[in-house]
Amino acid sequence: MERLKSEVPSTLIRKISSATTEQDLLSTSSALLDFFLSHPLFNTVARELADPELALCGKNRASALGLKRKGNESFSHGQFDKALNLYSQALRVAPMDDRDLVATLYLNRASSLFKMGLFTECRRDCDRAVVLSPSYAKAWYRRAKVNASLKSHNEAISDMNVALNLEPSVGLKRQIKEELVLIVNSRQSCNSLRKACHKSVGIHVESPKIKLQCVSTPDKGRGMVSISDISDGSLIHSEEPYAVILSKHYRETHCHFCMNELPVDSVPCSSCSVPLYCSQWCLERAGGVGAKNLLSDYPFHEMLPTDLQSYISSVILAPDSLPGAANPDSGGIAEHKHECGGVNWFAVLPSEIILAARMIVKSIEQRKRSEGTTESAKTLELVHNFGKLPIESKLDFHIYSIVLTHCLQQSYGAEFPLTGVSVSQLVIAMSQVKLNAMAIVHMKSTDAFWSTEQLGNLLRNKNTLTNNVEQVRLGQAIYSTGSLFNHSCRPNVHTYFLSRTLFVRSTEFVQAGFPLELSYGPQVGQWSRDERQQLLQDQYSFKCNCSGCAQLNVSDIVISSFSCSEPNCFGIVLDDSILKLEKLNFDCVQQVPTIFSLKSLVPIDNPEREDIEKVARCVLKHNDVSCTMVPGYCLNCGSHCDLKSLRLASSKAIHHMERALIGMLDDTTSTEVRTNLLSDALSALDILRSILHAYNKEIAQAEDNLAKALCLIGDFQSALHYCEASIGILEKLYHPKHIVIGNELVKLASIQLCTGDHISALNTIDRFNVIFQLYYGSHAMRIFPYLDSLKKDAAKLALENCAL
Repeated sequence: MERLKSEVPSTLIRKISSATTEQDLLSTSSALLDFFLSHPLFNTVARELADPELALCGKNRASALGLKRKGNESFSHGQFDKALNLYSQALRVAPMDDRDLVATLYLNRASSLFKMGLFTECRRDCDRAVVLSPSYAKAWYRRAKVNASLKSHNEAISDMNVALNLEPSVGLKRQIKEELVLIVNSRQSCNSLRKACHKSVGIHVESPKIKLQCVSTPDKGRGMVSISDISDGSLIHSEEPYAVILSKHYRETHCHFCMNELPVDSVPCSSCSVPLYCSQWCLERAGGVGAKNLLSDYPFHEMLPTDLQSYISSVILAPDSLPGAANPDSGGIAEHKHECGGVNWFAVLPSEIILAARMIVKSIEQRKRSEGTTESAKTLELVHNFGKLPIESKLDFHIYSIVLTHCLQQSYGAEFPLTGVSVSQLVIAMSQVKLNAMAIVHMKSTDAFWSTEQLGNLLRNKNTLTNNVEQVRLGQAIYSTGSLFNHSCRPNVHTYFLSRTLFVRSTEFVQAGFPLELSYGPQVGQWSRDERQQLLQDQYSFKCNCSGCAQLNVSDIVISSFSCSEPNCFGIVLDDSILKLEKLNFDCVQQVPTIFSLKSLVPIDNPEREDIEKVARCVLKHNDVSCTMVPGYCLNCGSHCDLKSLRLASSKAIHHMERALIGMLDDTTSTEVRTNLLSDALSALDILRSILHAYNKEIAQAEDNLAKALCLIGDFQSALHYCEASIGILEKLYHPKHIVIGNELVKLASIQLCTGDHISALNTIDRFNVIFQLYYGSHAMRIFPYLDSLKKDAAKLALENCAL
């Protein structure tokens, strides 16, 4: 795209940058389109992206055969994991119309899975092989072997009988008969007719019973309210996406439809080599061609015994399983179909641009389906901020829209013509994505403690929250109703995802008619007020006036503050002014400077007054809540501190602590050196405690990192102390039932169990149970399976202690 951007005349760039209305947009879109249509470079780029003949993402039989050969070599050398990977790569590029090749690849991969002990995955690949080629005797034989390993003896016997009837070789028939006898004997000795767990495992989904209403508010425009009171922890909304896209970073590890982690037996797209799916179910709903066959195409079927005919039918026509996924409904719109066939633009263009195209495609498909019926196409009314976009974004959106319009025109022709109107529609869609898209976040379950590498990364990431849960931003989605919820830095609802389904749950009691607000990212306690305001302004183009920003919170002033240099003062010293008050002149030479009074722009709520009184009583000096928060001066006693030396000293202490902790975890570090490094880390922490305020988040992070390092070297008793200290600070920054506190309590319970203190662990588990139920309800155990493990471990330890 940079090549195209460099070709745009400066006069046209100025015209695009000054466009603010949709009428301006139509004019600039048409002008840039006319310029590009006559430009050779554009035609070259457009052809490279949209012409399947030039595709890098298409199928290639020769490549598939080459990968198959390499896979066979690896298998013969006992390198089953390598063979598995090579067969998967071959499946990705193998033409689906070459059924014999694809069936062989599935069976070869099944053989690798069998050798690796992955029997359930092996059976699924056997199923895919027999669906593609029902007369494939070897596939039925392998299916029999894996069913026998899964103790599904009845199915194994039927599979062997099918293989026996289909196998033409006399020698192999003899082998099959011998295997069949072994399976029959095994069934009799086992005396079990248990069937392998192969069916889809669905997610229990609560049904929201709250009736929501969209209303207009003077300060925030449209927003969502409830027509009745809502109790805390209530599920108030669930929704499938209108349009969704998986981030490029996760294309190799997660299903492109449901967004769950891919199993080792992933299913490739049937028409191109980019997407991967966890099952045939997801493939078909995303727009791929199903691999189901009509048995009438295979005359051999009628030549088999009647009982085997029925058995083959039951296997081939059985629904494909979808392990562990929800049941998302794409609304009948195949979201990947228009991108398929090997075209390059789906693989090349940014994910958010592809998402905008999917929005347009869905509107076209819905309009087509409603034609000739009484049903009207659903209109997606989303706000956008095109007029406020920076110049670079406006130009980028114009160029991407013209390229995308050309690509979509290949699929939709007159339904989406290559005109200025179509281009302007896509620019608006991209602006809507920028403002309304929600990040689909999955929680990655981790072990109780961080690895050395994870801790090293954590120490270098200053924005990492002090918790033990990794939030994985898998993709972006547009939700028709979800986009109507407004933002608050102190939200009263919480959003989370199962697969790609959005769930919204209340985290406090909400009166009927009161705005239901979620967080677009920043929250009170996570960042200071100025940081939150800046982020929201940059990303969403609005100034936040939520309840969390309309008043002064103690976390806003302590989160990054220094401590007062006076021995008996618990006051804070600000590094930067957190309130945007007018600039004042004052005499820095004075030993005790006057604290100038000005009417504050931010009031202070009564519950905050007691906490603020402890750290910044000058803020409460006057009834009109007036005070200038002067950087470098204590807000309790007015003492002056040298900010430059404080910054330098804290920076050095943090650096020394990071080096000491990473050194402690090095496998080559001796016990003596590790002891010295621990001493260095503790000294650095003491320095931080003397420089930073006791509620500063840097101290909470340092305490937390030290606890993790101590856990990794087995000093759980010391780790417990620092973990509790970190939680104590976070409780000052967040409210006691915030999910951040819940995550930290999980870690605390883990450490308590390691010390053998089951009583404290059970109490901590009770505490975080309340929080997780509030934020996730009945889905908590599904999203965080280790919570149940912690409970069981605590109960087991309690029983053992009782026995003693």
